[in-house]
Amino acid sequence: MTDALERDALWDEFHRVVNMTSQELEVWLHSRYADEESEALPEQPGSPSGRRVLEILQKRRADLTEDDFQVMYGVVDSVNAQQEHEPDADGTHRRHRLMTLGHDPLRA
Repeated sequence: MTDALERDALWDEFHRVVNMTSQELEVWLHSRYADEESEALPEQPGSPSGRRVLEILQKRRADLTEDDFQVMYGVVDSVNAQQEHEPDADGTHRRHRLMTLGHDPLRA
């Protein structure tokens, strides 16, 4: 029972931290990685972590795998750590790095 409660709490926290919709994240990943040097596969733009966040956003809670939960933990930890250590939301590089994980600090 605790496992289900922990997963429910993680689901809620993940969706609080990831404040971009799947459509917004997909557009961001396509635009962010659209140059010749960084986009090896046009159908799979962005960093592996950004693509994983996008995949999770497109799933129902019941369809999540153990690997999905691990990615969700990592994203929540990463975004929270960056907010604690780099509170300046206006930094363009920082904002773009967070947006790759689905978090726009200007919306927080």
